[in-house]
Amino acid sequence: MAARARTKPAAKPSGPSRKPATVAEYIAAAPPAARPMLRQLRATIRAAVPGAEEKLSYGMPYYSYHGRLAYFAAFTSHVSYFVMPRPDALAKHAERIAPYRTSKATLRFPLGTKLPVALLRSIVKAVAAENAARQAKPAKRPRK
Repeated sequence: MAARARTKPAAKPSGPSRKPATVAEYIAAAPPAARPMLRQLRATIRAAVPGAEEKLSYGMPYYSYHGRLAYFAAFTSHVSYFVMPRPDALAKHAERIAPYRTSKATLRFPLGTKLPVALLRSIVKAVAAENAARQAKPAKRPRK
């Protein structure tokens, strides 16, 4: 079985040790070919869940809405979207996700390809709904 080559993040900050402080700075520091895809991912997530909080986590754009909603990142040859809904929620998207799926929580899009915006919007909304439902459930009481 061939080992999968690991790819390194492409969004390198400018300056000696300057790290992006905002999502906009992260996108600006990304390779030119990745920027339009990153902007589109950002816009898709923000439009799908307007109440999501945007920040950087693990050095990449992160969105939270009642828990983890989505991450995305630029790499040397692709852009990745991280955090997927539960497996039962993925069943309805299985066929559409297959060409992009690299693990149970990652979709990978080669640089320069068109993003499946409707699919991403649907996934983001599904994760947001799961997070909200999970938070709405009363906490389990410890056994005595």
